This record gives sequence, C-alpha cells and structure tokens, in this order.
Amino acid sequence: MPTCAEQVTDRADPKLAHVDGLNLSRAWMLTGIAHGLPSGDRRAAVLRAAAKQHREAALPAVTGEHYEGGHWLGTFAVYLTSEAGI
Repeated sequence: MPTCAEQVTDRADPKLAHVDGLNLSRAWMLTGIAHGLPSGDRRAAVLRAAAKQHREAALPAVTGEHYEGGHWLGTFAVYLTSEAGI
C-alpha cells in the first residue's frame, strides 16, 4: 500500500509544521471511523493501516524541538494516543 501520509521536510518551517498536525488529526479520525464499522468489515483494516502511516509520520514531531509545531502538536497526539472519543 502506498503511503498516504504527508511527509514534513522541514519541521522548523511554521507552514510545514501544520502538516504534522494534519497527519495526527487524520490518524485519530481514521481510527475512529474504523472503530465505528461493523465487526469483520474489510474497510476497517485499510483505515487502520492508513491511520498507522499518518501516526508514524507525525508522532516524532511531538518533541518540542521546534516551537513551530512542538507547542501545539501534543494536543493532537493526546487525542490520538488516548483514543479520545473513540
């Protein structure tokens, strides 16, 4: 399966840092959609795989190393890792 997550080439760039937030948000939402599907639904596996790609692309940015994203990405990371609302 080709990757569907956007890759951030420069996390110090304030505009590009938003892509990490988008990836985290997508991962959280895709996980929620997969969770809401009926048991045995084949689409759930595809959604979980896409969520994993988004998660892996963005979680490394949640370090605080770069202010451009580090000061707010934690919020999206908490929603994702705690499965808030799912």
